[in-house]
Amino acid sequence: MIEVNELTKRYGRTAAVNRLSFTVRPGHVTGFLGPNGAGKTTTLRMILGLNDPTGGTATVDGRPFRDRPRGLRHVGALLDAGDVHGGRSAAAHLSALARSNGIPRRRVDEVLQDVGLAEVARRRVGGFSLGMKQRLGIATALLGDPPVLLFDEPLNGLDVEGVLWVRGLFRRLAAEGRTVFVSSHQMSEMENTADQLIVIGRGELIAAESPADFAARGTGLRVTVRTPDTAALAAVLTSEGASVQPGGDEVCTVTGLSAARIGELAFGHRILLHELSPKTASLEEAFMELTADSVEFLAGQSRAEESRAGQSRAEESRAGQSRAEESRAGEAR
Repeated sequence: MIEVNELTKRYGRTAAVNRLSFTVRPGHVTGFLGPNGAGKTTTLRMILGLNDPTGGTATVDGRPFRDRPRGLRHVGALLDAGDVHGGRSAAAHLSALARSNGIPRRRVDEVLQDVGLAEVARRRVGGFSLGMKQRLGIATALLGDPPVLLFDEPLNGLDVEGVLWVRGLFRRLAAEGRTVFVSSHQMSEMENTADQLIVIGRGELIAAESPADFAARGTGLRVTVRTPDTAALAAVLTSEGASVQPGGDEVCTVTGLSAARIGELAFGHRILLHELSPKTASLEEAFMELTADSVEFLAGQSRAEESRAGQSRAEESRAGQSRAEESRAGEAR
């Protein structure tokens, strides 16, 4: 189990992580989500004792990770797949870690086989692709057969087969009763893989709940309705404050009312319905909505704002030039 309590990390006046508290329990795949700059990697590094917190605590099974002399037997982690000496072979890299953590040499061959790198075990890591380095990073996390595993963006560089393999691996590890904590920007994978979510923004907790509950918090509830009398239904629903968008073939999309309420109104007005299908917001839609205030860089909006700011500055400059020219003209007269 991972427990974070009032965890804080400041760099000068900037709070990268601010009084963050959450629990990651065994037996689940827990996704760790947040916009760029939200403080995810900093949080993971503090859990692993790589960064000192300004305040608060982060413990693994009740103890700070730094207190464990043979850490890979307790926690396996992948933070940066490229953080490997390129001149070493995959086998040599894992063998050195095994020796320093009191792990049997046979585990090196086992994890290389598990991640699909057995045939390239003697090749230098510097010649590996990003996907191969990710597999090596996962092998490193698995080396000590630990009960707790942390992964930061483990899907980067993996092909479709690799993504499916990682998805199955995480589920298997959780089913074995391990704690699996995964930071990722890939919402579709989190939707398919995670049992629980920890969502943060600007270093603060936004949500700690299941993907379904988090998605349900989005306002993107839409209901597809098919009826032979779309005009009559639209009139009834708009009078109740709903928005109705016709879609052709006797189909319309309704927002602002639940499927149950739409069915009640149609029944009360004797309007025949052939279909009534609610669709909640996807995890990605809910994430974009609920973290909007925490996004550090909004590309499209920023460009528009910069453009408007530039136009404003240009107008102010032209106005200033006009005033200066008028002043000089007045002096000349």
